[in-house]
Amino acid sequence: MPGQSKILVFVALAIILGVPFLMKPPTPESAGEEDVRTLIVVTPHVQQIRSEFARAFDAWHRREHGEGVRMDFRTPGGTSEIIKQLQAQYTAAVRAGAVEATPDGGFLMEPGTIGFDLMFGGGSYDHGRLKRSGPRIDGPEGEQVTLPMSIPVGFDQAFLDDRFGENAIGAQELYDPDQYWIGTALSSFGIVYNRDLFEEKGLAEPNSFEDLTDPGLAGWVALADPRQSGSITTTFDSILSNYGWERGWRTLRAMSANTRYFTASSTKPPIDVSQGEAAAGLAIDFYGRGQAQSVLAEGEEPGSGRVGYADPAGSVYIDADPVSVLRGGPDPELARRFVRFCLTDEAQALWQFRAGVRDNPPGPDGEPMGPRVHELRRLPVRRAMYDAYGQFFVDQGVFPFEIASETTPAGWRSSIGVMMGAFAIDTADHQRAAWRAIRRARAEDGFPRDVLEEMEDAFFAFPEHEMPDGTVLSFVPENYRAIRNSWRDPDYPDWGRLSETRYARFFRDQYRRVVELSATHASAR
Repeated sequence: MPGQSKILVFVALAIILGVPFLMKPPTPESAGEEDVRTLIVVTPHVQQIRSEFARAFDAWHRREHGEGVRMDFRTPGGTSEIIKQLQAQYTAAVRAGAVEATPDGGFLMEPGTIGFDLMFGGGSYDHGRLKRSGPRIDGPEGEQVTLPMSIPVGFDQAFLDDRFGENAIGAQELYDPDQYWIGTALSSFGIVYNRDLFEEKGLAEPNSFEDLTDPGLAGWVALADPRQSGSITTTFDSILSNYGWERGWRTLRAMSANTRYFTASSTKPPIDVSQGEAAAGLAIDFYGRGQAQSVLAEGEEPGSGRVGYADPAGSVYIDADPVSVLRGGPDPELARRFVRFCLTDEAQALWQFRAGVRDNPPGPDGEPMGPRVHELRRLPVRRAMYDAYGQFFVDQGVFPFEIASETTPAGWRSSIGVMMGAFAIDTADHQRAAWRAIRRARAEDGFPRDVLEEMEDAFFAFPEHEMPDGTVLSFVPENYRAIRNSWRDPDYPDWGRLSETRYARFFRDQYRRVVELSATHASAR
């Protein structure tokens, strides 16, 4: 009876926590035959990617394994939302006793305990969280161990070496060495911009992130909220790590001060840039290049329309866009087959070939490779694709392995949502008012240099951080780990939220001081 009670508890929790996944109506690409195997995939990928991969995997699986596959995609939100919901479901499974840690360091979990076979898409950081941020479970000796939410794919190393060569692009990996995630495509994070507006403002087209801090762009930059978007957080992390602490934060703060808005959706800035509602924004390459293509006039080639996309060479992270096999999913064999399929030439061609072109190189079935309907504008993860098929790519001359940053992430990513929320998003009106005052002072002949310096010092200042024991730390790289740990301290669960409130108050006061200094000088003249 105790075991039966645990099962009933788990079922109840799974039903409650799984509603966002399970109640979602089937998407068109998951409808069709009932007598085929079903692969259940949770993903942030857009419909165009889902439909092209569903068709191509079904065709590959019929040819290689003699049976069709129906891909049932679940799309509850972006990667951050997906991770949160998966964490909740694995936690429910642990609490219900549906997972057991074994003496050899493994875990027993019946197939179907979790209702999803794969997570497809997102960044390597988020797929790394699947590996390292699962719930805690009692080990064989009573110790607490972490349950990885994904499992190793189990390919031979020779297979990976053949598909990838060196496991690196810049400072990033193409797959997890333990195979908890495998890269399927590459994602860069750069600048999408409106050529007409830049010309109208007399500004050169941007080729560095610092170009978005130009005072001429005040009110014309569109950014996503890093607390809502994992891709934009990766971009900000790239800026911080490549520029360094001081220069990086100044760039993020001046860029934020130029914003027209912050949005919860990373897909909105490219659209608004194309419509002239914003001059520039940060975007994942797929959204930037895709939006540029969508507004091309007849006869215009990619890269020549009113919307441009730039990867700042040497300071842009190019990250693997992975797939992970989820622990306890219904069909782990089928899930592994999908991962293998993603590394074939015909799957890699889906990312960059033109759609429906009969002159594309043929695949193993004799049919032209590439997407049938939608040009996905993503970059293949396999180096060999660029040498063998580069001439068939939509985006000619884009060589990600040559422009990727070699700078290792500095480990400051977790500060981005906290600090940008406090100094920009939750205090946006005050920040923009202070930025206007600084811009006017910079442009005014005879404005006292010492007053301007005081205004800028106040604008770019950071608050001190109070630790739970009362110790006060400056917000500097040397103290960052201790500060971050205090936000997460389980003994003080509200400390992170309390700290953010204090930070926002500090920044608001600083911005008011900037405006007051400007007004005092104006009244004294």
